[in-house]
Amino acid sequence: MVKIALRIRCRLDNVEELRPCGPEFRWCLKFICGNCGEKSEKWNYISLDESTPMQRGSGVNHFVSKCKMCMRENTVTIIEDSIGSFTADDQGQFKTIVVLDCRGIEPHDFSARDGWIAKVADGGTEFADVDLSEGEWEDYCDKIMEPVGIYEIQHRFERIK
Repeated sequence: MVKIALRIRCRLDNVEELRPCGPEFRWCLKFICGNCGEKSEKWNYISLDESTPMQRGSGVNHFVSKCKMCMRENTVTIIEDSIGSFTADDQGQFKTIVVLDCRGIEPHDFSARDGWIAKVADGGTEFADVDLSEGEWEDYCDKIMEPVGIYEIQHRFERIK
């Protein structure tokens, strides 16, 4: 079992908090097989509300795949209480937003895509279904009468204990 933290860094402009929308949020990842090193070319979606029971034990897997090269079955489970948000105070540093329990595979790429919630600073609007597919997002908040945005999204994966 390997626990991998997905950490992001971005610049928030008049945004107080950026977070995934909830259990239906789809984490978009590419994986590498830990057995043979095969890298997936396709994006795979993982979500808390989509799971399959583990073959042994009482837990669930949120993603199950079979490697095309070595035919090994691999699994990923989202650690539910690890899902967090990126706030204005976190700017300039990488922050963990989810931890994955990986067995046989590890993520090697992440795409932010859609389904994010952006909470505007100073009591502004909360924008739902923010789309970060283009690597940034901009809008205008009528409550604070200012433009808002999320820019320069970066990610990295870290093994954790």
